[in-house]
Amino acid sequence: MRYRRTRVAGATYFFTVNLADRQSNLLVVHIDTLRETLRQIRRAHPFAIDAMVVLPKHLHAIWTLPTDDTDFATRWMLIKAGFSRQIPPLERRSPSRMTKGERGIWQRRYWEHLIRDEQDFACHVDYIHFNPVKHGHAMRAVDWPYSSIHRYIRLGLVAPDWAFDAAEDMGFGE
Repeated sequence: MRYRRTRVAGATYFFTVNLADRQSNLLVVHIDTLRETLRQIRRAHPFAIDAMVVLPKHLHAIWTLPTDDTDFATRWMLIKAGFSRQIPPLERRSPSRMTKGERGIWQRRYWEHLIRDEQDFACHVDYIHFNPVKHGHAMRAVDWPYSSIHRYIRLGLVAPDWAFDAAEDMGFGE
């Protein structure tokens, strides 16, 4: 069976990308490596990062692609490979990964969702910004350093105390 992905030129997508080892904290330990890898890939293959959060073992992002472009898959492949090449090879590798020459840092697949409209976009941005609280990494969204919420606050799009008292009412699930 072939996995089908929705491809719309210039569209906005929500992504969830996970590490293979769900006990790992590589993404925050090597946050500067991840940031530099993202910068390099964006220079070669431009796209906008509308919102993003990096947690120890997974990340969520909303990207908007250029108007004539549908290729988010190549970008994710390059980001994952670029990050992996810079991390010491300490992870366990399955025989399948060894045969294919893969590191075993990332899960092979990722989740993507085509953003349908402004409400869908707003809900996914909220989901991204609330995720560190949901997973117990921070008491308030603003307390998590690896989140685009800081840009949203700086731009006046959300208040610094956003969702602080609403944690039980947000209704976010994974």
